[in-house]
Amino acid sequence: MNFFEHQAQAHRESKKLLFLFLLAVIAIVLAVNGTLALLWIWMKGQYGTGIYTYPRGFFLTNTAVTLLFIGGGMLFEMSRLKDGGDAVARMAGGRLVQPDSRDIQERRLLNIVEEMALAAGMACPRVYVMDEEDAINAFAAGYHQNEAVVAVTRGTLSRLSRDELQGVIAHEFSHILNGDMRMNIKLIGVLFGIQMLAGFGQHMMEWGARFGGGRSRDEKGPSIQLVLFVFGFALFVIGYIGIFFGRLIKSAVSRQREFLADASAVQFTRNPDGIGGALRKIGGLTRSNKCGSRIKNPNAEQLSHMFLGAARPNLLSGLFATHPPLSERLQRLYGRNVELLDASELPPEMELDAQSAMMGFAGGAGAGSTPSSSASLTLSPLAFHPEFGYQASGITSAANDLPQSPVVKPTESTVKIPTEIVQAARDSKAASALVYALLLDRKDPASFQIQLSILRQAVAQQCALVSLLHEATEKMAGSMRLPVLDLAMPALKLLDSDQRQQLLGISARLIAADQKVSQAEFVLQTVLQRRLSPHAGRDVGVKYQGLIHLQKETALLISLMATTEFSAELAPQAFMKSVNSMPELGLQATQFSTRDQVDFFEVKQALDKFQQLAPLAKPFLIRLMLKASDLTLSADGADLLRSVCAALDAPVPDIVSASYTDLPLH
Repeated sequence: MNFFEHQAQAHRESKKLLFLFLLAVIAIVLAVNGTLALLWIWMKGQYGTGIYTYPRGFFLTNTAVTLLFIGGGMLFEMSRLKDGGDAVARMAGGRLVQPDSRDIQERRLLNIVEEMALAAGMACPRVYVMDEEDAINAFAAGYHQNEAVVAVTRGTLSRLSRDELQGVIAHEFSHILNGDMRMNIKLIGVLFGIQMLAGFGQHMMEWGARFGGGRSRDEKGPSIQLVLFVFGFALFVIGYIGIFFGRLIKSAVSRQREFLADASAVQFTRNPDGIGGALRKIGGLTRSNKCGSRIKNPNAEQLSHMFLGAARPNLLSGLFATHPPLSERLQRLYGRNVELLDASELPPEMELDAQSAMMGFAGGAGAGSTPSSSASLTLSPLAFHPEFGYQASGITSAANDLPQSPVVKPTESTVKIPTEIVQAARDSKAASALVYALLLDRKDPASFQIQLSILRQAVAQQCALVSLLHEATEKMAGSMRLPVLDLAMPALKLLDSDQRQQLLGISARLIAADQKVSQAEFVLQTVLQRRLSPHAGRDVGVKYQGLIHLQKETALLISLMATTEFSAELAPQAFMKSVNSMPELGLQATQFSTRDQVDFFEVKQALDKFQQLAPLAKPFLIRLMLKASDLTLSADGADLLRSVCAALDAPVPDIVSASYTDLPLH
């Protein structure tokens, strides 16, 4: 099953989640009305009135108040989580790791995440560490893959080797790429809503114990303390209906996805002892503390479905377990029973691999630093996205409806990213200068001088750094521009909203300096806007079920790809070859747009609509664009396709991601 099928499956499971949520709400409403009816009768008996008729609108009022609690709680929690993965990481007690951190353990973690992101052709996720958690655990969170965060416990950093840590991160990247994260965040809000009554009931019992004690005006009646306690206890018991359904939903949604993520981690890293070793150490640690993946944070129950391992001992097994048994996961990975491993903290001498992974940062970038070699990067981009029809290392595509191509083999030569660019990409202020450097154009002396003038007026203090970085980018292969931007994303996201707006505004002015927008400029601006705009991390719903609803926009994207890859004479033929491969769309030759007719503002509007496309419809657009390129992508064509994938929150096709294989960050 491929990425898009998993996205669609997540959408279907969201419907199942909605159905179970409605069942939970109905059960809670019935229980509330039944309980309050009995309490009303009890109260009347205690006060000796002997009248058991209910007030007008009694059940309607109970139902309305209950729904208000559930709906209000869900909306409140979803509002708290509007920032996506960052909000979830903070809920779990996570601390944001600075992209330029020089802590050995954190640097090793950041390097692994960077390697994985470059190999997958996606924006580098932000990284959090849960400092108070000594167990081995991790999770990924966010509404879509280009705005994801990865969080790990302190125990994960101190107890796992580099290979094991890489396996854990690969496991979390599977959740990112398979679309699990969006549903997981929605699940947090749903669970909070249906469990609101239990919390409110608990508070009422506490209020009764603290502030009760007085009797009602009828001396024969019960004390206010008893009334509050009984009413609170009833709500607390009813609230457990929500907890029951919540655990049922979590166990139904997350268990099978853990098997998939384990298998994907092996596929990504080509090393079963990576994720396997981490799971074996969780088992070894469990022998000493009953749950080697235990999370102490008070929100652990609410977030339990997101973690690598069971967050609480009572969630290890049984009907409501959020994760499959550890022994079963290991059996599937190794095909046999394996021994558990000791999970003691690694001594300093065992962390020498981290020092070799400092990538120019150990003791600064000067002498004595030991950059990592390309041998440490064993990830294959072709292992990430087999759905596009390519094969690598014996892995066969599962999607037969996408175009087939010869096996794409990485070249033996490696393309190096200069040290100064890597360092700038990891610093928020320098990363802004790096963006400006990527947009400078020396080929047009007049517009170049205008660009320099814009920078002197807007960010005079950064001009020298921009010039230095521009010289470095001029020596870099053109195909490295977007990977460098991906690498800089965690640092750029450290900018506050005003600084982001300034960056986007200055970038737009630099692009407009020559009164025209080139395709390279459009690609960079599209990626920047998609990832740094005020609504970049927000959830985007499905509005269009298929390309048939976006014929004009589809024709425009196919035309743009055809004119990028072919001359004016051959581009119409490439366009027709693409549209003829999907005749059900009904596209005609008259819908072809020449290079002069392509308006990049219209392309931007088209990408905004394609972002709202149903998951299973997205690969068809990518397929059509690949067909229009005749599977022989130039650097410009690859960048165009990367920007489209960024706009669609879709994985980069193998033929593109293979261009970025084995990138040592020297």
